[in-house]
Amino acid sequence: CLANGTWALKGNYSMCKAILHEEKKGKMHYQIAVIINFLGHCISMVALLIAFFLFLCLRSIRCLRNIIHWNLITAFILRNATWFIVQMTMSPEVHESNVIWCRLVTASFNYFHSTNFFWMFGEGCYLHTAIVLTYSTDKLRKWMFICIGWCIPFPIIVAWAIGKLYYDNEKCWFGKRAGVYTDYIYQGPMIL
Repeated sequence: CLANGTWALKGNYSMCKAILHEEKKGKMHYQIAVIINFLGHCISMVALLIAFFLFLCLRSIRCLRNIIHWNLITAFILRNATWFIVQMTMSPEVHESNVIWCRLVTASFNYFHSTNFFWMFGEGCYLHTAIVLTYSTDKLRKWMFICIGWCIPFPIIVAWAIGKLYYDNEKCWFGKRAGVYTDYIYQGPMIL
């Protein structure tokens, strides 16, 4: 926009090129983001472990609702633990070699990531029943929620692993190849 309020016929972006080519700043920001991400996972893991041991030690608060919370916390702990394993073991060489153990680590990470969502779904089912069918919570059983939280994600991840094995068997099953939608096998149920 010019000083007289009209638009120029052509924009002058020559002053922006220096900003676009500042690679050092980009690398530094990336490293800071990686450190913040790692610290966030560490803090989360400490808080989750404290909560886990509180549920373990305080037997007086054990009821179905708290057992569901405890399993959700356990799912988050296992997901964070596999995240740390991924961060420590997945070097570019391992990533490109596509060895079986790195594919198992990826499958474990995705399984525990899925269990987080299914345990949250279990929490929602319990709360819905407690609110809508107030006097029916005594009919709910622990095994129902264990099936929702731990069992349902397993065949989903097995189906995803079979799809990856046949259609996208590269780079330790991380990332997506154009036109291959196998990751939606496990991401779809989490989105719903």
